[in-house]
Amino acid sequence: MLQLKSVHHIAIICTDYPTSKSFYVDILGFQIDQEVYRETRQSYKLDLSLNGQYCIELFSFPNPPARPSRPEACGLRHLAFAVDNIEASCQELLKKGVTTEPIRIDTLTGKKFTFFSDPDGLPLELYEF
Repeated sequence: MLQLKSVHHIAIICTDYPTSKSFYVDILGFQIDQEVYRETRQSYKLDLSLNGQYCIELFSFPNPPARPSRPEACGLRHLAFAVDNIEASCQELLKKGVTTEPIRIDTLTGKKFTFFSDPDGLPLELYEF
């Protein structure tokens, strides 16, 4: 049996590197582990951590093709972040110019959740624990 230990990282390709870098670092609070410019690919690779855990590789490539990204599109549905207080988290996002959908209740767990988007429209979720 394959013995997976954890999810190592999530790779995201962005269209506007400075904007996405600022979003994930300045708005969401990820820490930069390493930033590399790969001349042969004309691409940045930004390694990001959250609370000391490596999570996201943010890439830039020249002219990446568009991909359907709404929650019901085939493929990755969304990326979810756990929060302690969803109302306070939504207020912090709003202060930074990021709007969220109305808070909903998960009918299976009774927990609160909401969606918002990154600069490229990637659906992101806050889920209250």
